[in-house]
Amino acid sequence: MKNELFFEGQINTEIFDEIRKEKDFIGYYDLPLTDITYLSRLDKFKQKHIVVVGIGGSSLGTKAVNTFLSYKKKHNRTLHFLETTDPITLKSELSKIDLNDALFIIISKSGGTIETISVFKYILSLKPLNQKDFIFVTDMDSPLFNLGQTEDIETFYISKNVGGRFSVLSSVGLIPLYLMGYNVKKLLKGARKIRKDVFDEDGEIKTALLKKASFYAEYMLHYNINALFSYSELFRDFNAWYVQLWAESLGKKQLHSKLNVGLTPVGLIGPTDQHSFLQLIVEGPKDKTVTFLKIKNFNDDTKVPDEHLPCLESTDIVNGVKFNELINMQADSIIENLKDRNVPLDIIEIEEANIYYMGQLFYYYELLTSLTGKMLDVNTYDQPGVEEGKKILKEKLRNL
Repeated sequence: MKNELFFEGQINTEIFDEIRKEKDFIGYYDLPLTDITYLSRLDKFKQKHIVVVGIGGSSLGTKAVNTFLSYKKKHNRTLHFLETTDPITLKSELSKIDLNDALFIIISKSGGTIETISVFKYILSLKPLNQKDFIFVTDMDSPLFNLGQTEDIETFYISKNVGGRFSVLSSVGLIPLYLMGYNVKKLLKGARKIRKDVFDEDGEIKTALLKKASFYAEYMLHYNINALFSYSELFRDFNAWYVQLWAESLGKKQLHSKLNVGLTPVGLIGPTDQHSFLQLIVEGPKDKTVTFLKIKNFNDDTKVPDEHLPCLESTDIVNGVKFNELINMQADSIIENLKDRNVPLDIIEIEEANIYYMGQLFYYYELLTSLTGKMLDVNTYDQPGVEEGKKILKEKLRNL
């Protein structure tokens, strides 16, 4: 994984000492070192439909990996996500699942997430709770954990010091991915590579992370929108994971001044969004930074056929070009254009689309979020704005 930056700014190196101290009590930092022998407890489950019941951090990371890799892996199982209380979508998704051949993974860190438990209860109206068809993933001693103990349901826990949106490399993501046959060891190995580069070797990635976080914090009021422009449809759900991580972590009141601060994430897919959002970046307000996410080698030699069409002679310049080359030429063209317009940008390039590099990307963005949060003087790991809405919802439900 390479990260090339095209903007200038002061690097705040002192903040890294705080990150080193934080590493002792914020759990996600050490997830790449996790002992995953516990996953063998899943080998007894043979169902063809693996159903993740969760919302936000409980599902987005898993979905990102599955979308990124499903093009190349032939599965004997099908992965489903029940993550909404939209009744039409809920029933539509359930209609695709053979309830007699399904394993339901109920994921809720608090053990009482209204959306997740509501869907769980609906599932229980279709089939009874039993040891063969249900797994729980939750905090130890949560209501869901206690239910698992009472009903003797296979229950896995999330460490209390690992926040939901930072939990993809924990049991939250590893359990469904393992069940789907993905190589979770390589996922963690990729994350370990970034961890080592940053905490053990002071490598290039550490420098890039510090420079980016310093720039984002220093120019927060000027460049308060951060666009991730990912050049492959494979990244569509990774973009969604990034948006949650960035928005929920950094949109806060500062710890000392109590000012409302934040950086707005935008997830874009190239080349599709070259024909829409790009116009706003180029000629709209100069309040955006752009990160281009590219795949160097798609390992696919499909070419544009050598077709000569009447009235379309001008398009013959693309004949014989590999689509792999075309999509990266499209990205490079936009990069060149934005450089000329002095748009702050950087390029992240991974060698190929595999689970090892996805592990790198997850850990890279989690570290970037933590560094930026420190520099913005916010608590990166809470979400009081979200909790306020939950309290209002519960009060409304009590008053029904």
